[in-house]
Amino acid sequence: MTKNLVGARHGIFAVLGTVLALSLSTPAHAAPAASTAPPSSEITVEVVAANGSGCAPGTARVVAHPDNTGFRIRYHDFVATAGRGSEVTAGRKNCQLGLLVSVPAGWTIAVAAADYRGRARIPTGATGRQRTSYYWQGSSETSHTDATFTGPYNGYWRTSDVAPVLVYVPCGQQRVLNVNTELRVDTSTGGSSASMSMTTTEGDVDTLFNLRWERC
Repeated sequence: MTKNLVGARHGIFAVLGTVLALSLSTPAHAAPAASTAPPSSEITVEVVAANGSGCAPGTARVVAHPDNTGFRIRYHDFVATAGRGSEVTAGRKNCQLGLLVSVPAGWTIAVAAADYRGRARIPTGATGRQRTSYYWQGSSETSHTDATFTGPYNGYWRTSDVAPVLVYVPCGQQRVLNVNTELRVDTSTGGSSASMSMTTTEGDVDTLFNLRWERC
């Protein structure tokens, strides 16, 4: 996992860890040196469940890439705030999404990497945190990203999670990919305010999942 900071003047961060696990009911595959070309048939990705203070109904949507290499999640109003004028509960926002990924017959997929992007304004003495986990339905294993930002920080942020082992959906089955994201900000100075969001103003993807394909 890597973490890149964009537009920061004094960002200090720590990346605590990434864990990706073994398979659902089929053996895990080591990541091949070269990716199998994705099928030409269109895949679909549908939000089948959305819960949490960071994704009110209708504020999260998912779009599949036309070349079938992955999909992106866009959040319309996923912002955590703390400090002046903010409610206590506004300092932590979370969103749990259930995504049904449908692939052509004869193919299976795994999540190879994930990128998370947003914007933060964190004054001196305050901190921000982004935590995301995802797992396939039926699996007890979870891939986990946890990053902390320490003020002063003002600009775009980005974290990345690369899977060391690929976990494929069993052939011929549809599974829901559960994605749980949390944003948290904390400021010890009542006169200051801090915010962290999964939205950007420059058109960047907020969350991007890259897929790896294999024939069954």
